[in-house]
Amino acid sequence: MKRREFIKKAGVAGTVAATAATTLAAPAVAQKRIDMVIVSTWPRDFPGLGTGAQRLAQRISDMTDGRIAVQYFAAKERVGAFDSFDEVASGNAQAYHAADYYWKGKHPGWAYFTAVPFGLTYTEVNAWVRFGGGQELWDKLAGGFGLKSVMAGNTGCQMGGWFNKEINSADDFKGLKMRIPGLGGDVLAKLGASPVSIPGGQIYENLVSGAIDATEWVGPWNDSFMKFYEAAKYYYYPGMHEPGSTLALGMNASWWGKLSKTDRTIIEAAAAMENDVMMSEYNAKSGEALAKLVNEQGVKLRKFNDDVYDSFGEAAEEVFDDVSSHSALAGEIHASFLAARRDLGGWSKISDQAFIAQRNRVLGV
Repeated sequence: MKRREFIKKAGVAGTVAATAATTLAAPAVAQKRIDMVIVSTWPRDFPGLGTGAQRLAQRISDMTDGRIAVQYFAAKERVGAFDSFDEVASGNAQAYHAADYYWKGKHPGWAYFTAVPFGLTYTEVNAWVRFGGGQELWDKLAGGFGLKSVMAGNTGCQMGGWFNKEINSADDFKGLKMRIPGLGGDVLAKLGASPVSIPGGQIYENLVSGAIDATEWVGPWNDSFMKFYEAAKYYYYPGMHEPGSTLALGMNASWWGKLSKTDRTIIEAAAAMENDVMMSEYNAKSGEALAKLVNEQGVKLRKFNDDVYDSFGEAAEEVFDDVSSHSALAGEIHASFLAARRDLGGWSKISDQAFIAQRNRVLGV
C-alpha cells in the first residue's frame, strides 16, 4: 500500500472511530436534569438532625455533579414539619427527611422504622432492615401510601427525658403532660400520662410556658442546644422509648420508580452514608455535652429505677398487643421485629454487652 493511500484510509478510520465514540458517549452526556425537592421535619441548621438532612441533600447533588438538582426546605420553609408526609405522598415534593414514627396515626407500623419501646439499638436496627426482612416490610408499608423509604440517619439511644420533678414510681406519670411521640407516648398513656406530639422547634416554648410538664427530645448534644435545662432540671436515663432512633429519606414511589438504576443506587448510597455519619457525630458530641449540662448548667442526672422500668415494660406489652391487632401488616411487622430483637439481642448479650461490661469493670468506669 502506498504511503498516501495508507494515511487517507487511516484518517477515515480515525474519523469513524471518533464518531462512534461520540455516539456511545452521547447518552451519558445527554442525561437530563432531575429535580428533587426534599422537605423535612427539622429546623434549618439544627445540629445533627437538621444539618444531617442538609448534608444528605448536598451529597446527592455532589455525587451527580448537580444533575440531580436538589432543593432542600427545612420545617415551615415550604410546609409544616408534620405536613411533609402528605407533601411527598401527593407528589408535590419528591422526598422528605423525617422520623417515620411521626406517621403512626396513619398506620402504627411506621413506628417500627424509627424506634419502639424496648426496641433495637442502632447496630441492631441496621441488621434487621438490611438482612432481617425489615426493608421488605418497610417497602410493603410505604408502598401502600405511595412512598419508598430508606434509612438516612440515626441518633442512637435516647435519654429518658426532662422533668420538673423526680420520678420515683409509675404513679409519678399520672396526669403528666409530656411531649413524647411514637409508641413511647402510648406507653406513658397506659401509665396515666398525657402524651403530646409537637415538632422539635416548638418544644422549648411549651416547656417554659408550662403547657407541657416534661419532654424527651434526643440526647445531651441536641437537648443542651435547645436549652431545656432552663425549664426542667431533672434529666433521666436511659430512655426506654427510642434505643436507636432511625431517620428516613421517604420518597414519592412514582418518582422513585422512574429513576434509572444508577440514580437509585446513588441516592441509596448517599442515604447510607448519612446513616453512618450522623450516628458517628452524635456519639462524638454527646459525652462532652452531658458533662457541661451537669457541671455548668446544674442539671440533676437521674436514672429510672427498676420499678419504673418494670412498669414501662408491662405497659409496652399492652401497647404491642394493640398494635398487633391493628391489621395483618402491623402483626407481620411486629412479629419480624420480635424475631430480630430475640436473635440480635442474644448475640449482642455475649458480644458487645459482655465486652463493654468487662471493659468498664477493669477500668473502673
